[in-house]
Amino acid sequence: MSSSFKALSLSPETLSNLDQLGYTEMTAIQVASVPLALAGQDLMAQASTGSGKTAAFGLPLVEKLTANFHAVQGLVLCPTRELADQVTTEIRRLARATPNIKVVTLCGGVAMRGQEHSLQHGAHVVVGTPGRILDHLNRGNLRLDSVKTLVLDEADRMLDMGFFDDMKQLIQQCPLKRQTLLFSATYPEGIAKIAAQFMREPQTVRVQTVHQSDKIRQVFYEVREDERLHAVSLLLNHFRPESTLAFCNTKQRCRELLAVLQAQGFDALALYGELDQRERDQVLVQFANRSCSVLVATDVAARGLDISQLHAVINVEVTPDAEIHIHRIGRTGRADAQGLALTLVSLDEMGAVGRIEVLQSQTSQWATLDTLTPVSDEPLSAPMRTLQIVGGRKDKIRPGDVLGAMTGEAGFNADQIGKINVNEFSTYVAVDRAIAATAVERLAKGRIKGKRVRVRLLDDAADHR
Repeated sequence: MSSSFKALSLSPETLSNLDQLGYTEMTAIQVASVPLALAGQDLMAQASTGSGKTAAFGLPLVEKLTANFHAVQGLVLCPTRELADQVTTEIRRLARATPNIKVVTLCGGVAMRGQEHSLQHGAHVVVGTPGRILDHLNRGNLRLDSVKTLVLDEADRMLDMGFFDDMKQLIQQCPLKRQTLLFSATYPEGIAKIAAQFMREPQTVRVQTVHQSDKIRQVFYEVREDERLHAVSLLLNHFRPESTLAFCNTKQRCRELLAVLQAQGFDALALYGELDQRERDQVLVQFANRSCSVLVATDVAARGLDISQLHAVINVEVTPDAEIHIHRIGRTGRADAQGLALTLVSLDEMGAVGRIEVLQSQTSQWATLDTLTPVSDEPLSAPMRTLQIVGGRKDKIRPGDVLGAMTGEAGFNADQIGKINVNEFSTYVAVDRAIAATAVERLAKGRIKGKRVRVRLLDDAADHR
């Protein structure tokens, strides 16, 4: 089967747009699923973040839209706000060939009023989390009786998060004659239940994710249970990766590791189920803008994250599911970068390593902890720190306004300032760690868009212990 988008039955305008977006060759999941989806088939597709799955369902969804029919024709359910935002951005890009297509994001953690206002002006596609979409449905802000394409993105994670009943209610509000596209990294029991109840003769598409051994260097270390947490510090001080995602199997292990790393001076944060949306947003902003060098997370919490330039993955514990191991390590070594995947293994986890070897069709490379030596006496610190400014999109603040204030009145060089994230009510600015305290002082005395602003240093340890 051809991997060129030109082989698909797409309009010349769509092909031209794909060309402008730099999409020439399809990924494996797109080759397997897009022709079936364009033909109107229901799909159950196994795919992970970073595989090109958003375009795999986004392209068929966009192709079926009628621009001059102002009703919700596409519905995409996602487990988290971050994923919904990523999906919305991608669908808007894919829909550029068709004028006046409106995509609305509906997620919790954001005021209802703005979302209600958006819906009053009509939408062709709604992307969001099940709970918030159901809220709008129950309030009469939203109708789903014109949906042609329903997408369940990361369906396994929505089940993990307890969304089954919400999903069921939403699906029942969609027309029976619709197309359902289900994308999932794993196939837990609930997926079969959804397929049996709500899908019409779905085609199953599975793309085996095995990483090129030359892109990701994998090393396994045998550890005793009582030295596991300390071994993470040894790995970090030996390899000194600029950004590391450390996977634990439980929330409790996340908390324990975070306490150990922070006590040793690492700029570490944790991501697990109990964080509220504001805390989660702040953790993600700091990891993505290089203010945090180690992110400790469970598999469930880390799903949907697409962090570019991830230098290393550390498996603090081996996952019993070999496919999840493949998804974990596939977050490093993206594009042209080299990745590092380090796994700590106790004796009772050796069977799980065997399953990983079978799935990867390769034997594991092993090393011992006594080969790890600190490269430097300096602690491994993140290069940036994050300032939080009170005020965001609601106050009409844009990244350029913040950059202008910092390079103008505050007197900093542009190369001392990193990513600027403008959220609804807050703005986060990454600055070189050497100027962080001075930047808070100068910004607090200056103005952004002619107004004084409140600013503080986002204190990792105090905010996220």
